[in-house]
Amino acid sequence: MRVMGIESSCDETGVAIYDSRNGLLAQALHTQVDLHAIYGGVVPELASRDHIRLLPVLIRQVLDEAGLAVASLDAIAYTAGPGLAGALLAGASVAEAMALGAGIPALPVHHLEGHLLSPLLSGDPPAFPFVALLVSGGHTQLMRVLGVGDYELLGETLDDAAGEAFDKTAKILGLGYPGGPHLAAFAARGKTGRFKLPRPLRHSGDLDFSFSGLKTAVLNVVSAQDWRPEWGADLAADFQQAVVDVLTAKAAAALERTGLRALVVAGGVGANQALRAALDVAACRLGARTYYPAPALCTDNGVMIAFAAARRLAQGERSQGDNVIRVWPRWPLSALARPQAPRG
Repeated sequence: MRVMGIESSCDETGVAIYDSRNGLLAQALHTQVDLHAIYGGVVPELASRDHIRLLPVLIRQVLDEAGLAVASLDAIAYTAGPGLAGALLAGASVAEAMALGAGIPALPVHHLEGHLLSPLLSGDPPAFPFVALLVSGGHTQLMRVLGVGDYELLGETLDDAAGEAFDKTAKILGLGYPGGPHLAAFAARGKTGRFKLPRPLRHSGDLDFSFSGLKTAVLNVVSAQDWRPEWGADLAADFQQAVVDVLTAKAAAALERTGLRALVVAGGVGANQALRAALDVAACRLGARTYYPAPALCTDNGVMIAFAAARRLAQGERSQGDNVIRVWPRWPLSALARPQAPRG
């Protein structure tokens, strides 16, 4: 089964073709970092226009690399949510139009499901069931994953997600966009222990998260009269450590409560090396193992969308076949366990 995946939920345009027998056939990815950097964050209208400009180019590039025609595909999958409405519509419109013209199914895919299943593409994939820590952009969630499409929410952020806290803290410290990688690199130059930052909800007794207060604590430090700019790297290191401590404690608690011994970590923040090291140690202490996607699949990409769709098609799911463009900018992952996708 050959599936083309199109990802356009935010500031990456991704296209890939996945074959359920032969694996990944081709992929292309364009990042809009340079486009949005001068604004210090994603500008939705510019993101949408860039997707529209690049999708035809990347689609042709991927088809040529795979040596395929559109008609030889079995389905075209696209990110239907969550994400920026205009960006989602750009990918969905192209996918539905191509599918209609070729007479093949189009399948809407949940962005976070793509991230969650991406570690299954590795040579040593986790087996169901497992605990998943999703740390992607505006999402920080813990899930119990029983199978494809069978997800139970264990905990989630009540305000800022970890990725948002990284980006906002990077902005406070005067670092570039995107904030997460810049802050991690800056933190590597500093030492922890200079600043006493909070670990929000670490001992709350539940599996929820909150990072807004941590970001505010950083702002308070920088706004104090005795603040010295040369302390920036140390503050970045202490901030990163606080996030790592909370994520690690909650992930370990999820493993203990569920009795599961496999932890999947997915999403952009999951590429953070300090977080990976801490999670590896915590899982080992519990007799568990951590699984990560390949580094190239941590950020948004078309591969994960094509793969998620292929797995769903393999277990019998079919598109509605009416070529109606469906996107849901707000779409909880737990809703996938229901018979119908959310409307609105």
